[in-house]
Amino acid sequence: MVNHAGNRNPRIIFITGGARSGKSSFALRRAEKIKGKKLFIATAQPLDAEMEARIVQHRKERGPEWDTAEVPLKIGETLKKKGIFYEVILIDCLTLWLSNLMGELAKTGNAAAVETIDSLVTGLKDMRQSPHRFDNLFSIFIVSNEVGMGIVPGNKQSRIFRDMAGRLNQEIARIADEAYLMVSGLPLQVK
Repeated sequence: MVNHAGNRNPRIIFITGGARSGKSSFALRRAEKIKGKKLFIATAQPLDAEMEARIVQHRKERGPEWDTAEVPLKIGETLKKKGIFYEVILIDCLTLWLSNLMGELAKTGNAAAVETIDSLVTGLKDMRQSPHRFDNLFSIFIVSNEVGMGIVPGNKQSRIFRDMAGRLNQEIARIADEAYLMVSGLPLQVK
């Protein structure tokens, strides 16, 4: 794959695994090996003190070479607006994004007000099919939790979330150039 002006398509690298399996660290290490401007799309919201402390710690781990966009809902829109300015984009993480979407939908009841799985996947496909517009963009790293390997959740809302997360992960893995499953800090390349 040719970088910068001769770039054919941005590469999509999908990284999934359980909680605290090393997904974010692995994505960050891989992304930092690529030269150029970097954007971190953070989906976490500082809803309590513990989450706020996590966000601060993650910012420190990234270092000053990363620009950060806090995007709890509109990832696809952010990619379209900002993707033209960066060589590397890291989205962390899709399951928090999905949780944000479900929370917003529960609050407002307005499905049109939130981005959908389909619109995100379509946006990623469009970026790949418009290399002339995104000729600087070289790689998009996407982090998501694998939530379907545990027990069947005991309530309807949790089952809906698990099913939607499974569908989301399958859609992203389908369009990804590379996919990794993280287990105890070790990457297993599955695609």
